[in-house]
Amino acid sequence: MTLYDGFRPAVVVVGASRGIGRAIAKVAAREGSVVVLVARSPEDLDAAAADVRQAGGEAFTLALDLLSTDASARLQDFLTSNGLICDVLVNSAGYGLRGAATLIPAGDQLGIVDLNIRALTDLTLRFLPGMAARGRGGVLNLGSIAGFAPGPNMALYYASKAFVRSFSAALHQELRSTGVTVTCVAPGPVSTEFLEKSGAGRATLFKVLPKLDADRVAESAWRGFKSGRRLVVPGISAKLVAFLAALLPSAVTLPLVGRLQRRSGDPCPCGSGKTFKECCRIRPRGAIAGDR
Repeated sequence: MTLYDGFRPAVVVVGASRGIGRAIAKVAAREGSVVVLVARSPEDLDAAAADVRQAGGEAFTLALDLLSTDASARLQDFLTSNGLICDVLVNSAGYGLRGAATLIPAGDQLGIVDLNIRALTDLTLRFLPGMAARGRGGVLNLGSIAGFAPGPNMALYYASKAFVRSFSAALHQELRSTGVTVTCVAPGPVSTEFLEKSGAGRATLFKVLPKLDADRVAESAWRGFKSGRRLVVPGISAKLVAFLAALLPSAVTLPLVGRLQRRSGDPCPCGSGKTFKECCRIRPRGAIAGDR
């Protein structure tokens, strides 16, 4: 029997229909890999599959809602039925929302936890034991420069990416002698649909930081993963942000990030209906909610 017991190794890219995930799939395909593309939209998956084949890889597609509780089991069944095994897992699915946590619907915010944390963890824990048993392969998790500090006005997104960075680093250390690599790639703003859909593109912070190209991020991520690195931070500006986040105290970074991610016309988090500038910014310290 072979190392894979008759199954072919595959690079499984979750969140592969657009952005960085799609770009990583193309990079992996250049090595002649079997690439399994996973996302919700069948139409976008077909376009991504065409990119993979053009790059020299073999493509399989699976339309799957990662928020379903049986998503990882369904992915496993799909691989088995096609004679494949997950050799490399790329977790690139995720989303964020900009705004005060008190004003964004709780269900929408919990969706960030479900996708960015729960689904990523479920998939990782599903396939990582097999990689360790075979002594090769690994996981490439898409983090963000946002994971280096708390992020007022995008609180759950920043927290979710901090989880991804911490989780990936711990697994990297646990598995470093097994032949399995776990890498977190943490880019700054990238020119993808994420900035517009999340609302982050309208915040000052994401306007002042240079935007990277998804293909460049994918190249850096794949190169770092293949060389066994724990963390990849593409771009000089992102490296500088990570350094300053580690150096500066929270008393400096928290108000700075909060200010850079708030627009002048944003509603006040107290729910008054006024803008922050008109309401809580000028409320005397210690005033109760009814004192307006």
